[in-house]
Amino acid sequence: MDKKALTALLERVKSGDIAVEDAVARLKSEPFTDLGFARIDNHRGIRQGVAEVIYGAGKTPEQILLIAKKMLKNGEKTVLITRLSADAAAQVGRELPLTYHKDGRIGIVGDVPAPDGNGTIAVITAGTSDIPVAEEAALTAEALGNKVARIYDAGVAGLHRLLHNLDDIMSASVIIVIAGMEGALASVVGGLADCPVIAVPTSVGYGASFGGVAALLAMLNSCASGVSVVNIDNGFGAAYQASMINHIRSKA
Repeated sequence: MDKKALTALLERVKSGDIAVEDAVARLKSEPFTDLGFARIDNHRGIRQGVAEVIYGAGKTPEQILLIAKKMLKNGEKTVLITRLSADAAAQVGRELPLTYHKDGRIGIVGDVPAPDGNGTIAVITAGTSDIPVAEEAALTAEALGNKVARIYDAGVAGLHRLLHNLDDIMSASVIIVIAGMEGALASVVGGLADCPVIAVPTSVGYGASFGGVAALLAMLNSCASGVSVVNIDNGFGAAYQASMINHIRSKA
């Protein structure tokens, strides 16, 4: 149950369509579902505005399937699965209406909601090699109800490629910048935009990039104001934060 469903339930109580006792019973049974190997947090949507997301890595296809089935049974319309392998997606997809996005290793069960955020989240990559992390971010943002603009392969080695997209950069509500190597793109975008910039260092790069540590440190030391940083390759975390920012005014 999310905040919209809770509001709808309370409106039904107010109108007399459902008894107070029935509503209380439903809420009492909601907090979590114990599957033995996992405890599904059914109240996360009420507390945080977004239902629990399934982290696919480390889980068997059978575990993912059982969790997703229970979430759907509990009323979730969209179930997001991150870090989902192609093999696991094939097995889950035999029993559930799963759409699998190989580039971002994202699986979505059910319908992607219509955008209800305040504006557009721009997802910018430095290079083509950063696209898998970018797609994790972009698809997560879309599954959380946001309009997304993708700007790929626009790194500082060819700055004219980035400047070609100034309109999208200037009009975005939030920007996610994804870069490996030296991670300089986040500072450049931060110096152009008037909105929050969330930087994602990636593990793309040669030996001295240290698996993304070089980009992480560069982004943490950005001289551009308004740039925040998430963990290496964490496209999901960046998108979740961007979605929260993009929904602040609509929540108010």
